[in-house]
Amino acid sequence: MHPFQKFRLECERLTQQHLPGARLEVPPKEIGADLAFPCFAHAKELRQSPADIAREKVKPIVGEIMFSPLIRKVESSGPYINFYANWEMLGKLIVNDILKQKEYGKGKRKNKTVMIEYSSPNTNKPLHVGHLRNDSIGMAVSNVLDYCGYDAIRTAIINDRGIHICKSMYAYRQWGNNKKPDKKPDHFVGDFYVLFEQKLKENPDLEQRALELLRKWELGDKKTRTLWKHMSMWVLRGMKETYKRFGSKFDFWTFESDIYDKAKPIIEEGMRKRVFLKNEKGDTVAKLEPELPNKVVLRADGTSIYITQDLVLAKMRFEKYKLDKLLYVVASEQNLHFQQLFKIFALLGCSFSRKCHHLSYGLVNLPTGRMKTREGTVVDADELIAEVAGLAAAEISKREKSLPKKETAARAEAIALAAIKYYLLKPEPVKDILFDPQRSIDFEGDTGPYLQYTYARARSILRKSKKKPRLGKGHYQDKEIAVVKKLGQFPEVIGKCSAELKPHFLANYLFELATMFNEFYHTTQVIGSEREQELLALTKAFTDVLGTGLRLLGIAPLEKM
Repeated sequence: MHPFQKFRLECERLTQQHLPGARLEVPPKEIGADLAFPCFAHAKELRQSPADIAREKVKPIVGEIMFSPLIRKVESSGPYINFYANWEMLGKLIVNDILKQKEYGKGKRKNKTVMIEYSSPNTNKPLHVGHLRNDSIGMAVSNVLDYCGYDAIRTAIINDRGIHICKSMYAYRQWGNNKKPDKKPDHFVGDFYVLFEQKLKENPDLEQRALELLRKWELGDKKTRTLWKHMSMWVLRGMKETYKRFGSKFDFWTFESDIYDKAKPIIEEGMRKRVFLKNEKGDTVAKLEPELPNKVVLRADGTSIYITQDLVLAKMRFEKYKLDKLLYVVASEQNLHFQQLFKIFALLGCSFSRKCHHLSYGLVNLPTGRMKTREGTVVDADELIAEVAGLAAAEISKREKSLPKKETAARAEAIALAAIKYYLLKPEPVKDILFDPQRSIDFEGDTGPYLQYTYARARSILRKSKKKPRLGKGHYQDKEIAVVKKLGQFPEVIGKCSAELKPHFLANYLFELATMFNEFYHTTQVIGSEREQELLALTKAFTDVLGTGLRLLGIAPLEKM
């Protein structure tokens, strides 16, 4: 149990003796207390005002804190009972714990397995900035779950068949002249998808041509399959380059082409149970009305759609991996899809229906408006990373003109990835984002580079000092207490991220922690002070926690900026 949790439990124990069921919260910074209990919930039961309850109940609690060395004082303030920690003791315990543990706040193994499906691209175009948000959320959530003791399995479904794939194939067959990729291969194929959509505006019959190509593919037509294999290979080769550059990691991929035709038993079961029926067009439809719109699960011509593969793949995953939870990291555009999917699981009597969760996230827009792949107005992931890396390199060159080009490029790449990931992670996942490359790279704002710069600054202090960090008497000053207090909250923040599957809690926490350390750094002399070793210990604890937090977000801490 970490020190701040001990303090919280002791405060809760004392409060619950007099107010059963009490749960404490961290009050706003301006309050000054470390924990507070709001008495509103007990007003009806006790038939007293919250302020009267606080004044009355705080008296016996105050009488008992002499037996609680972690608590300095307790007082009522309006409807709140406020608790203040004994920071001489608690501060030393927190810093000591961080320095002793390589991974402060890491949870014990829970013997529970969670699969996180994220990224899940189509093989008809390159990855775009929306995929980068998907990957950033998926990686951060996976890392946090793993840190908290879960067995996290990272996976993606590669959507390598379907009408969208056939559109790129048709355009290449008609207008590609058997040309080989003359650019990054996923971009090469993506150009043909955009070309198809442009030609479709002139000739609506092309939609039917693409559907005919899809039917040929599903019938195993040799020429169609050969073309498909070539184009899929080109796209996957390009995607792998982007994934490697961005740091996206998967334990395995599943290809839609391997499972699209495995849904027959589920479809038949649904028909027997009257969960599915045929509509007037001959499509197989899930009956979900009036709660939700009905959903086609198989076209009349027998071809599959996304939900067809989702039905069979979930069953396969739960059976093979004995999952305790399956998370789908997919944009908010698919909210209805997953409501329908989970409802179908329930109607079919699938035992895992309640173990599925859609981690929905908002769209990434441009200053010029919403991105549209079909119109070619998407910001490609490769182009965005290159643009932000260029901005970072320019900033580095201003600060260190003599830095070798190779080192400048390496730092710029790490800073660019930090800028992009943090910008995409700091808002709550459900919120849409307007991505601004220039703002993301700011070294002074609420950005990834700011966190990296603060980490590098703290590491520089530790390198320059000739002394070793060592715990002192714990006589921390106000700005030091602010840092220690924030450090002590790290395990709880990680736990909240894990429980609510929202990495923005961690991102915001790291920014607040870095800001508090910079306030301490600007007003306190570390090297050469009488308390140098004690302040070095605090600085080392800060770099340990900030470094761990950055890595959980998929961001590389930098020793030098």
